[in-house]
Amino acid sequence: METTIGVFDSRDKAEQAVRELIQHQIPEKSIVFLTSSESEAMAFGKDLGTYAGGFLGGAVGVTAGCVGAAIALIPGFGQVFALGVGGAALLGYLGSKAGGSIGKNIADSEEPDAPKAASLETSEEGSHLLEVLKTGRSIVLVQTEFHDVASVATAVLNRLGIGTQPTTMSASGSSTRESEGVTIVDFRGRIAFGSGNNRLRETLAGLAAAGSKKIVLNLKEVDFVDSSGIGEMVKGHMSLRKNGGQLKLCNLTKGVSDLLQATSLNKIFDIHADESSAVKSFSSGLGASAN
Repeated sequence: METTIGVFDSRDKAEQAVRELIQHQIPEKSIVFLTSSESEAMAFGKDLGTYAGGFLGGAVGVTAGCVGAAIALIPGFGQVFALGVGGAALLGYLGSKAGGSIGKNIADSEEPDAPKAASLETSEEGSHLLEVLKTGRSIVLVQTEFHDVASVATAVLNRLGIGTQPTTMSASGSSTRESEGVTIVDFRGRIAFGSGNNRLRETLAGLAAAGSKKIVLNLKEVDFVDSSGIGEMVKGHMSLRKNGGQLKLCNLTKGVSDLLQATSLNKIFDIHADESSAVKSFSSGLGASAN
């Protein structure tokens, strides 16, 4: 499964991205729009409902003008809206309850125009992604098993989402080593669609399968990360957390650091200035961000 994540500080840009994804025949079930703003969810849902009713699915609703939004109330965070056929399932992934229960709660509301929100205790890994929403940004996420679909989605989200364009076309590569019981992954080149995001996915999956729980991703020689690379980094981080492990980042180049700060994704990861502090943080139990 390939995951592509676009972060947006403008509803217009996010809506344009979803429109273009649909125009390029990205399956609507693969697209989810995530926001913590009720007004943004209503406006987005109303506009997209007019444009592409299939995207919203018509299964649940927030108001009559915003069909297809799953809503959850997360203690300590507030309300979260997920628009799209897979919206309820995504909220279920972020929290500890099944997404289907969210949709049922809303669909069974006595007042269709004012559905009851499902209360969702956030899972530890899910809470990290929600940190991005706290900054007022929204997320468009595409998940697909098909390489060509992921390629189109990546191109759209790279162009319209917050981020930077590549200045080099360096090849991707990686190697692993051990230091004080911690696995260090030295990544080189681009964590971008194609060989880069595939290599990262396979590397992290292989380490997890071998039982590695403490992993540091050394980004000293990484010159570019795109929306598919972000997707793999976030997914790998969440997968490790879910299974009792941790993924930490170190030695960020300026370009990668600027990208994570611009998208607020620096709030998701435990980021360290150098390898030594990242390794030591596992034994100290402390997390420190270089940003």
